[in-house]
Amino acid sequence: MADNVLPGPVANSNCNPGCVNIHTSKILDACRDKDCIDDLRVYPTASSQTVIDTAFSVRPESAELIYADVNVDAINFNRGYYTVDVTYFYLITGETFPGGVPVRGLAVFDKRVILYGSEGGVKTFTSLSQLSEAAAGAAPDPVAVVEAVDPIALNLRIADPPAPGTPDEPALTSVPSEILAIFGEDLIFSQTVRRLYVTLGQFSIIRLERDYQFTVCNAENFMPEKECIGNSDDDPCTLFSRVRFPVEEFYPPDTIPCCECYRDLV
Repeated sequence: MADNVLPGPVANSNCNPGCVNIHTSKILDACRDKDCIDDLRVYPTASSQTVIDTAFSVRPESAELIYADVNVDAINFNRGYYTVDVTYFYLITGETFPGGVPVRGLAVFDKRVILYGSEGGVKTFTSLSQLSEAAAGAAPDPVAVVEAVDPIALNLRIADPPAPGTPDEPALTSVPSEILAIFGEDLIFSQTVRRLYVTLGQFSIIRLERDYQFTVCNAENFMPEKECIGNSDDDPCTLFSRVRFPVEEFYPPDTIPCCECYRDLV
């Protein structure tokens, strides 16, 4: 077996019959999602709110995913399963009518999925380990990884606040200072005369990983077939449902032709 193990990258098995031993992360469970996030509240900058208060309408220009905060928690009544909570932070840009004045704001979307992450009782220490890690006294949870592209801005609209007595949206109380600094001015989180709402189309892949050791002889790209639960029947979302999942954004094409890296060894 040792004679068949070669150092370096692993090519197609037809070109390189050897294998390599690796230590890497194993994907235990994963799902892909095509979320249509309807009427998500946008918290505009102070200068944008002044423009929104007098604008007739607003059209979407772009939506940028700034950051995704990811947390993993074990499900006590179902061993090996974990909840993955993701909070997406978006920079929304639009243009008002009349006048074509640009407006910007922050939108926040919370998402939860349940995935299988197995159980691990092994504590791992390396030359980089700190004493504080040993004091924790427990094996680590699996690592959650979220891959997402910038969303599609499907719709942007201005609306009046709810009528008196109507339940209002929960207040946004905690935003990381690093995200606030991106806007360069204060954001308006208080109740306002007019409000901005956006509908977004978000592609994402969420997975749970643990460290494993493997002998690898061939490798192929992995795309989850299972879709995350969630749907909406609103018109912008119906349009978004027809958009193909952009597989190539998550898995760029291989630029090394088969056997080329080993042709000098034959």
